[in-house]
Amino acid sequence: MQTNIPHILFCCIFILSFPSFLTAQEIDTLGGIRIDAARDTIISVGEGIPLAQTIRMQDSILTDTVRPPQGNQLLTDKVTYKAKDYLRLSQRENRMYLYNEAEVVYGDMTINAGRIIIDNEKNEVYAFGIVDSTGTYTQAPVFKQGPKTVEPDSIRFNFDTERALIYNSRTQEAQFNVIGEVTKRENDSVYFMQNVRFTTSEDVDNPDYYFYARRIKFVPDKKIVSGLVNMYIADVPTPLGLPFGYFPMTEEETSGFIIPSFGDSNARGYYLQNGGYYFAISDYVDLLAIGDYYTNGSYAMNLESNYAKRYRFRGNISFRYERLLESERGFPDFAQSSNYNLRWSHSQDSKASPSSRFSASVNLGSSDYYRESVNQANTGNFLNNTLNSSVSYSKTFEGTPQVTLNLAARHSQNTNTGVVNLTLPTLTASMSRIYPFEPRVGAKKGIIENINFQYNLRAENRISTYDSLFFKPEMFEGAVYGAQHSVPISTNFKLFRYLSVSTGASYEENWVFETYERYYDEETNSVLRDTIKGFDAFRTYNFNASIGTTIYGMKSFGKDKKIQAIRHVMRPSINYNVNPAFDQYYDQFERPDAADPSQINLVDYSRFDGTLYGAPGRNFSSSIGLSISNTLEAKVRDKDSTATEPKKITLLNNFSMSTSYNLAGDSLRLAPISLRGGIPIVDNKLTINFSSMLDIYALDNNNRRIDRLNINNGGSLFRFTNANVSFGYSFSSKDFDKDTENDDEVENDTYRNGGRRDDLFGKGTDLDGTFYEDEEDPFEGNEERETNSEWYNYKIPWDLRLSYTMTYSNNARQNEITSHSLMFSGNVELSPKWSIGASSGFDIKEQGFTYTQLRFARDLDSWRINFSWIPFSQRKSWNFFIGIKSSILSDIKYEKRRNRDRSL
Repeated sequence: MQTNIPHILFCCIFILSFPSFLTAQEIDTLGGIRIDAARDTIISVGEGIPLAQTIRMQDSILTDTVRPPQGNQLLTDKVTYKAKDYLRLSQRENRMYLYNEAEVVYGDMTINAGRIIIDNEKNEVYAFGIVDSTGTYTQAPVFKQGPKTVEPDSIRFNFDTERALIYNSRTQEAQFNVIGEVTKRENDSVYFMQNVRFTTSEDVDNPDYYFYARRIKFVPDKKIVSGLVNMYIADVPTPLGLPFGYFPMTEEETSGFIIPSFGDSNARGYYLQNGGYYFAISDYVDLLAIGDYYTNGSYAMNLESNYAKRYRFRGNISFRYERLLESERGFPDFAQSSNYNLRWSHSQDSKASPSSRFSASVNLGSSDYYRESVNQANTGNFLNNTLNSSVSYSKTFEGTPQVTLNLAARHSQNTNTGVVNLTLPTLTASMSRIYPFEPRVGAKKGIIENINFQYNLRAENRISTYDSLFFKPEMFEGAVYGAQHSVPISTNFKLFRYLSVSTGASYEENWVFETYERYYDEETNSVLRDTIKGFDAFRTYNFNASIGTTIYGMKSFGKDKKIQAIRHVMRPSINYNVNPAFDQYYDQFERPDAADPSQINLVDYSRFDGTLYGAPGRNFSSSIGLSISNTLEAKVRDKDSTATEPKKITLLNNFSMSTSYNLAGDSLRLAPISLRGGIPIVDNKLTINFSSMLDIYALDNNNRRIDRLNINNGGSLFRFTNANVSFGYSFSSKDFDKDTENDDEVENDTYRNGGRRDDLFGKGTDLDGTFYEDEEDPFEGNEERETNSEWYNYKIPWDLRLSYTMTYSNNARQNEITSHSLMFSGNVELSPKWSIGASSGFDIKEQGFTYTQLRFARDLDSWRINFSWIPFSQRKSWNFFIGIKSSILSDIKYEKRRNRDRSL
């Protein structure tokens, strides 16, 4: 007996390998019989067939002696099938039946259904569910091929026409979940669907929103083209609709338009923001070109690009230019300005090259960019008054000795003063330490064997200019350049077993290519400076030595005490430094005395004043430095009764005192005494840091230090000149959960632009007002919390960051607190869907609140809502955003903002 069962099975499985979607063509249902999903009337399965006959029929298939047809075969893999109740072949009806948990597998394709029927007479295949004893339709067909799954109510396929009808199919393609009432397969790559609902909501049966279309054309992994599309929210139709729709479904990045957001501004009128085009150039690089336009004539352009190559490098670059107008031309308050900003970040993979590395972190532009930008909401950026950039390349040459070469360009810009300092470039080279007298085997011992030296080179070209002259020829005026060579020599050894001694000397040679001669001009009555071009150099050297040790003290109170022991660790050290005077590099010129022009004064100067590394020291110095650091620790009984060892805690961390005495000075020889330390309050979380300065010398009536002890001037032994106390504390509900690790590491655009890692200055937002940390999943883990609602009755996730600082100054008898402030930032999840947060601070000295931001976030499953509000200050504003979370429908959003009022 010959059968077409293998051919029909293959075609059935092959045509079902699609992720089911949308249509743009009427479906002809007159050419075949529609299968009702609940009650199938095509055939009565299994009626009147004894079990023995079923077994015999199955055996006859396995022992069929009829040779299969030769020639082209459709099947390229083994077909296996099974069913829980029975597999039956009806010779009279020329059909095969698989009943209850039926399964057909061919290659990577699998069909599971309650019933599967193969009709050889009509060349049709059917797969549908069964009705259980309660009347419920169960075991609906499920088709799987690789990662794709289709779940219809029933399937019908005709082998002759190679067309299929699928009823009430459910599938997922890209980020869409799709339900189609009827699906028709036209060919291998085109499908048409009728009465279709598609949404990005995870709840397919009860989505919070969906798009409805009567006819859809679907090309798997490529696109969806639909007719009239209407948007439903909570099953309620909305006036939001389109006469046709096009949805790209490829998993790869594709080029396309960026729909702008719109609104109105008090100063610039109506606007369109962040509209443009996205270019998917290749798998390694892309480009985003967007812009803003205001009806008063202001505009902005922004270019952003990301690039990456696996195991090699990755980075991003962006440039923004703004032309801002205030008021209208012809009005007295009309003003205009331009600003720009360039950012570049590049990092190299460690696997790319073990001996060389290239990195870049660039942030430069107009000094008032972050304060005046019309589309910049990252508060940490405009509160920071410096912009810094660095581009560097380093290369290590292996060998003995090892040589490291580094070439860097750096930029530092003060946004308040507009001063820009550049080094273009800086070249540094260093040679690893060489021990000429070290033994061939064994450790180095003694003063001779530990003698070592190395060589360092530093060459720079420094430019100091203003941001208004940036990228202009004038910026290079006044540039200074030169090179510095240094050779440090040192050794160390033990003295009397307990004392560590180190001594050394350093030789430096400085090369410059410009020097400056000074002279007095009688006509202008001023000192003039002539620039002398040409190579020149000066050489310096110094000596140093230090000796130190570590002293331990222990006091035990008994193991039965709460405090079992206290240990005190002291590390005293004495150092001696000698810096010779280099008078040979100083000259003199004559100048009349200002009080008596008949008298001539000699003015000393060095031709190296104003060069790259300045002039060498003229004054001989010989000083002794004294310092001692203290650490106080205690062993206490552990609260954990199962612990076998006591717990060690730190009571005082690195409390140090230091000063120096100038042996070569003629007055004020003793430097102020510096005190520094930290008091741990919460282990690894809160440490109070403090520092202060004590001076033994008194002040005169002009508040200048004089060579007289303060105690002999009617004061105390020490004069308290300044002090600082500060601490930062970050904690959250995770700290009280032993099973949860807390990671406060944050990387966002605010931090990369020079802001803080934390959100004490407020959370940064992207261009559409979405908080950076919320881009992927603002309420990650909500599914687990929702499964146990009682958990939220007593445990609410929260986090809090505190920063406190106080500075006291009394250098010139002012006796005042110069700064005193407390900053805080926190977030609370009131429920698995609601999150609120605030960032603010209070200036205790000035009695006022610092920059304040209030924020709210709401998770609507498929949607998200963000609201941020700055209630006061010059940047008073608010921003409201609601949109679909899925990136494929990110243009479906509503945003309303009130921009801050500013004047240029």
